[in-house]
Amino acid sequence: MSSTESPSVSAASVLPRVAPVRVGEGERLRSVGLPGVTLSVRSRPPARAGLPPALYVHGLGGSSQNWSSLMAELDGVLDNEAVDLPGFGDSPPPDDGDYSVTGHARAVIRYLDAAGRGPVHLFGNSLGGAVTTRVAAVRPDLVRTLTLVSPALPELRVQRTAVPTGLLAVPGIAALFTRLTREWTAEQRVRGVMALCYGDPGRVSPEAFRQAVEELERRQQLPYFWDAMARSARGIVNAYTLGGQHGLWRQAERVLAPTLLVYGGRDQLVGFRMAHRAARAFRDSRLLSLPDAGHVAMMEYPELVAGAFRELLAQANGSGEAAGAADARG
Repeated sequence: MSSTESPSVSAASVLPRVAPVRVGEGERLRSVGLPGVTLSVRSRPPARAGLPPALYVHGLGGSSQNWSSLMAELDGVLDNEAVDLPGFGDSPPPDDGDYSVTGHARAVIRYLDAAGRGPVHLFGNSLGGAVTTRVAAVRPDLVRTLTLVSPALPELRVQRTAVPTGLLAVPGIAALFTRLTREWTAEQRVRGVMALCYGDPGRVSPEAFRQAVEELERRQQLPYFWDAMARSARGIVNAYTLGGQHGLWRQAERVLAPTLLVYGGRDQLVGFRMAHRAARAFRDSRLLSLPDAGHVAMMEYPELVAGAFRELLAQANGSGEAAGAADARG
């Protein structure tokens, strides 16, 4: 190869230098190279050996940091890992530029297959809820239980407050929004996001707000930031339009794993009215309704979500023991 030729390289190797991602107390962050994608994985050393494995998947615009509080709550219950989806958090864009729900699900499946940790207790929020629903439907061998916090499943009547987020899927809108809001500070942007995602933004501590601002400032230096947002939003919209066996509601009906559904009464992005439809769709489901929560209940009320998961786990383990006893008698 001559000196004027450029070698073929993956997206992960041409990223600009930006500030490091925050790693909370008791957490570790590592990069995992997989075919076509490199994923950043946040974990906590398990409290003891032999704990069942768990994997957490964030929503649109989020990252593995969204799960830090819930992972801490479940420290002695699970061996916790949270993934940054391609193009989010500390994960670079996928090599093929595929930000569809299926593309994200494929990345999660590749990681679980490579890690050999399955079946896992799988958690998903918003976009991550759609992704993990698809994973649980197509690869039931990888999922022990499924916990969905405000999952982005298709709605016929989308809430008015969710329309601006959906508009990101329209080609050119992200670039236009960036130009129109170029004078906004990171603090203004974070306040807007928190007002949209939290039932009560006042629950956010000054330290957590400062950390969110620092993370946004870091991400805004990444050249693919808005592209990842827009393409992933487009992926959600496209997934909403799919019918037949690839439709998300049809896939929800195929999920075999015991499922915990968490919905917030003040959610401005996923309608609270969808909770009962979801409870009917998932064949083995339990519903936790939090009237004061918004779109990210695992961040607002991690102790309540953790408590509900412990109940799910106890019931799932009890059912497994009962089934094993029945098999032994047979």
